[in-house]
Amino acid sequence: MPTKKALSAYRSGKQNCAQSLYSGFQELLQLPGEIIESARKLGGGKAEEGRCGALHAALDLSQREETKEQLRSSFERRAGSQQCREIRNRKLLNCTECVELAAQVLSRNEHSHDEEE
Repeated sequence: MPTKKALSAYRSGKQNCAQSLYSGFQELLQLPGEIIESARKLGGGKAEEGRCGALHAALDLSQREETKEQLRSSFERRAGSQQCREIRNRKLLNCTECVELAAQVLSRNEHSHDEEE
């Protein structure tokens, strides 16, 4: 369910990639609305180290080091990079697909026991 919620938030055009990840997991993780609003500044390659905003948010929400490593390696393998600009230039994944990938990996590796996708 978090993946569907994240994709819906992104596709609505009202939230960037980072915000949509937080929105997708808001209910499950009891996240305050302020975290979603503050993530407005993380889209478009503005996250730390130029990282994809969806990846950045997923790493932030992850509690397990194994999940963080899985997120990083999944982005490297599927998108060719962790950095937004490089991902866009390589065109292996679009922004919607980055949101979906980040949400799926986070959900599968940390929250699969909490809620089914």
